[in-house]
Amino acid sequence: MIKELTNEQRAEVLATALPYIRMHNGQIVVIKYGGNAMIDETLKAQVMEDIVLLWLVGVKVVLVHGGGPEINTLTKKLGKEVQFIDGQRVTDEEMVDIVQMVLAGKINKTLVGMLSQHGGDAVGLSGLDSRLIQAVQRDPKLGFVGDVTNVNVKPILDLLDGGYIPVISTLGSGPNGETFNINGDIAAAAIAGALNAQRLIMMTDIAGILRDKDDPESLIDSITVAEAATLKEEGVISGGMIPKVECCVNAIERGVGNVVIMDGRVPHAILMELMTDEGAGTMVTR
Repeated sequence: MIKELTNEQRAEVLATALPYIRMHNGQIVVIKYGGNAMIDETLKAQVMEDIVLLWLVGVKVVLVHGGGPEINTLTKKLGKEVQFIDGQRVTDEEMVDIVQMVLAGKINKTLVGMLSQHGGDAVGLSGLDSRLIQAVQRDPKLGFVGDVTNVNVKPILDLLDGGYIPVISTLGSGPNGETFNINGDIAAAAIAGALNAQRLIMMTDIAGILRDKDDPESLIDSITVAEAATLKEEGVISGGMIPKVECCVNAIERGVGNVVIMDGRVPHAILMELMTDEGAGTMVTR
C-alpha cells in the first residue's frame, strides 16, 4: 500500500510516472463508467479519486456513465416490470421518465459530488443539454431507445477549456423533442469519436477479451480492428462481448486513437492503464 512506502520509494513512483504524464497531458481521454462496475461504493470513490488525479496532471477527462442496476432497482420499487428484448431495455413513456430520473438525476449528481469531494471541478450534463446527444428511435418495439445520429461537442469542449471535468449521462434528444435512452457504450463511442479523443476507456465488470471465457489468465492484451473481426468469426468474441467490441471498432473508425475494455472493479485500473507499460484489460487499436 502507498502509505507503507518510504519517501524514497514514493519519489521513485512519481519519477516513473513522469513519461506517462507527459504523454497524456493535454489529451482527451473519455472514460465510460458502466453500471455494474459502479456497485461497490468504496471502489466508486477510488475511481473518482483516480479521475481527479488524472485531471490534476493535465489529462482532459470526460466521464460518461451508465446506471442499469440502479434503474432496475427503482423500477422494481415503483412496482413496474422490467422488460428486455435481445438484451435491450424496453423503454415506454413511464420507463424513460425513470431512466431520466436515475441517470440525469441521482447518478450524475452523485458522481459530480464525489469528484468535487476529492478536489476536482466537475460539471454534470445529460445528452439532452444543448442537444449534446442527438438520436433517433432504434426500433418501435423497444420504445424510447435511441441510436446516436450526432454529438454536439461544443458544451463538452467549453467545459474542458474551462478546466472542468464533464460528467455525461446517456440520454438522447430526438428530432421532435423526444427523450431517448441510449446504451452507455454506444454513447461513449460516439462522444469519444466526435472529440477525436486519444483514448476511450470502457470500465465494466469483465477483465477484457478472453481467449477462453472460462480462464481469466487467457486475457488478450491487444488486438487490431482486423483481428477483432477474426476473433468474432472464431467465436472467441461472442455473446455480450460482441456489441462491446463493435462499439470499440466504431469509436476507432470515428477517429479515437485506441479503446480499452477493462474491469472497473480492479483498484486503480485507470491508473494502471494510463501510467504503466503493462496497462489493464484489452486494447483495441487501428
